[in-house]
Amino acid sequence: MPEVMTRKIVTSVEEIFHEGGPRANTPLKRGSVMAVIQNPYAGSYIQDIQPFMEDLKPLGVAMAQKLLAALGVEAAQIEGYGKGSIVGTGGELEHGALWHAPGGYAMRDVLGGSKAIVPSTKKVGAAGVRLDVPVTHVDASYVRSHFDSIEVGLNDSPRADEMAVILVMTTGARIHNRAGGLDAKEIEGKDGLR
Repeated sequence: MPEVMTRKIVTSVEEIFHEGGPRANTPLKRGSVMAVIQNPYAGSYIQDIQPFMEDLKPLGVAMAQKLLAALGVEAAQIEGYGKGSIVGTGGELEHGALWHAPGGYAMRDVLGGSKAIVPSTKKVGAAGVRLDVPVTHVDASYVRSHFDSIEVGLNDSPRADEMAVILVMTTGARIHNRAGGLDAKEIEGKDGLR
């Protein structure tokens, strides 16, 4: 199996106090962590790419731990999450799909077994491309107040032979959410949906 070669890791945290309405007493924290890694499959078609998922697992756990630490909260305070990948132009979309399991299971593990599927997106793009990573509630995907996205990207990444793997987390609902739907207080938490 190829070794994961990391060129850089970037972590970002934002604190949102308001979106034009009343100022929140506690700001919403939204964070992302992106690792820019060499794509071992760039430049050629390889049939069996699944072994690389195993190699990505330790990176996923390390990234989830790093992001949780950057947000400065306990795992129980994380209410939203998501994941994504950007594949450089020498690769293919399927290479980005290799992040689904390592990224999702890493966050579930670090956060203590969240129930909801970790939403995901991926794309192929040149250096500087941006990606909107979807966010949903960690225990119930239908909690509308937590539907969100976090835009990520770097001016020099990914290069053609790289891919960027991304995790995002939030500490709560959108500031001033008032679009209705299932409330976080009403979660049953049995099926990951409600």
